[in-house]
Amino acid sequence: MHQEHVEAKDRSAVRSLLRLWPYVKPVRVRLFGAALVAVVASCLGLVIPLVLKWIVDGPVAHSDPGGVWLGALCLLLLGILEAVLFGVRRWMVARPLAGVEASMRADLYRHLQRLPVAFHDRWPSGQLLSRGTTDLMLLRMFLAFPLTFLLVNATTILAGFVVLLVQEWTLGLVLLAPVVPLMLICSAFEAKYAKVARRAQDQVGDLTTVVEESVLGIRIIKGFGRHRSQSDAFRALAGKLRGTELGKARLLARIWALITTLPELAIGAALVFGTIQVADGELSAGTLVAFLSTALALRWPVESIGFMLAWSQEAATATERYFEVMDAAEEEEDAGQPAAPGTAGPGGMVFEGVEFRYPDAEEGSAPVLAGIDLRIRPGETMALVGATGSGKTTLTSLVPRLYEATAGRITLDGEDISAMPRARLRELVSVAFEEPTLFSASVGENVLMGDEAAGEEELLRALSVAQAGFVHELPQGIATEVGEQGLSLSGGQRQRLALARAVVGRPRFLVLDDPLSALDVHTEALVEAALRQVLADTTAVVVAHRPSTVMLADRVALLSGGRISAVGTHQELLRTNAEYAWLMSGAEAEGGAEAEPVAQAKPVPGTGPTDPPGAKAPAEEGSTR
Repeated sequence: MHQEHVEAKDRSAVRSLLRLWPYVKPVRVRLFGAALVAVVASCLGLVIPLVLKWIVDGPVAHSDPGGVWLGALCLLLLGILEAVLFGVRRWMVARPLAGVEASMRADLYRHLQRLPVAFHDRWPSGQLLSRGTTDLMLLRMFLAFPLTFLLVNATTILAGFVVLLVQEWTLGLVLLAPVVPLMLICSAFEAKYAKVARRAQDQVGDLTTVVEESVLGIRIIKGFGRHRSQSDAFRALAGKLRGTELGKARLLARIWALITTLPELAIGAALVFGTIQVADGELSAGTLVAFLSTALALRWPVESIGFMLAWSQEAATATERYFEVMDAAEEEEDAGQPAAPGTAGPGGMVFEGVEFRYPDAEEGSAPVLAGIDLRIRPGETMALVGATGSGKTTLTSLVPRLYEATAGRITLDGEDISAMPRARLRELVSVAFEEPTLFSASVGENVLMGDEAAGEEELLRALSVAQAGFVHELPQGIATEVGEQGLSLSGGQRQRLALARAVVGRPRFLVLDDPLSALDVHTEALVEAALRQVLADTTAVVVAHRPSTVMLADRVALLSGGRISAVGTHQELLRTNAEYAWLMSGAEAEGGAEAEPVAQAKPVPGTGPTDPPGAKAPAEEGSTR
């Protein structure tokens, strides 16, 4: 839906727009009042032809200059009053509709924070940005002008035709002749324009995504000299959007031409017939002037039908796009039930028969994780090791419920995490990911996201644990703004701040996804020394790729093909598990560490340091689960 454009479905624009009512309801009095003022102002315009009739048939016919001046003064006052009323209408709607837009944007942002990670995996960020910016701005403009004038123009047209029929019903019927053709034309236009409007708004979202990715990835683009290919990609998307917008313009031009031509022909025919009647003495000159003036006053309300329909379709599409996001199910606060008294499981962190497959995976596809059984004792640190793509990061993401396990359960100190409110779960569990994300805020604010209640002492302790003393050398120290994504810092600096954020709240459970991968060996050694003190007081799972990180752990779990294939100490697995020995030998060679422990690995025919990932020792692997 979000990656491929969706053509407009068979739907009523009115039904779509009615979904805005909960937001409009609080300001309905101001909006209805503004609409009433606009209707009165528009109807004043229909009084002007009646004054003209009086002037022509009265003072002009009787050569009364005083009467002409009086009529002119009335026309001036009517014009001024009409302008003032339209100004009042604009004043009445400006503030409340800005509030409606702000309320909708706040609700969208709040909802995005509560949607599951799987939703954000599927949706391009540019599509979400366009819904929160351009779509909502379009809706505010629609509520401020087209919506009001749909009512105003409809009322004006109805009142105008009543005045025309009262003045001269035969000429009025001539002007009514184009009504049926116009209704058919507008119906066909509405269906076509809805499809093009949806395509254009989706393409704006695609274009926003490309711009955002290019800005965030500017270092890669420049580093590889890919500015030309990125420009070509942008130009291609912009060209598609241009073509779609031109299609919209062509449709609007056609409808505008037809809606303008048919009434003009009718007015021309009425003028001819009216002139003949005046010449025959069947109609007064003043009545003909008033009739034609009324018909000309109705030109804009009639000609604006196409414009109003187009804007209504775009607003209906924007509403649909907004509610596509708002209708997505939020994370459930309590997905399970609290454990019954006396049924609590063991302490620490326990995985029991955990299985996981991504929500958008094809039916019948193999799960990413299957039959995960693992117990991490209270206060123990477990290293999670495995080849790339074995599911390590996915497994750690299940602990804070960034994803929901498909089957099985995970308990913390005997309590099923699916029965915990997420707020409480995420107070117990702290995380640091391999790719550190920082926000456009100060160093201190970024670290304290791990525990907003922490004081300066805790902040400094966390920075010390993460060996992030470099922050004191920044221009404003801890108060220094790190900029978007923290790109003003090096990768290692960002990673240390992310680690500080994870430990600042002294969490009971800690999940670290290769948190030291961007550090040099000297800084890594200092961080590990300080981190050991933190790990001594918490139950932790650490995704590790290097022996130095593994050495932080009490035990190691080897993840292979989505399953735990072996559990033991580092030395035990080196001696008994060829796959683990192979992984560690590659990591040691890469890190420049000594490789003597690998030589102790039990020789297995056909395996060795050069064997591909997945090489397994015989049956004793299974016995170490």
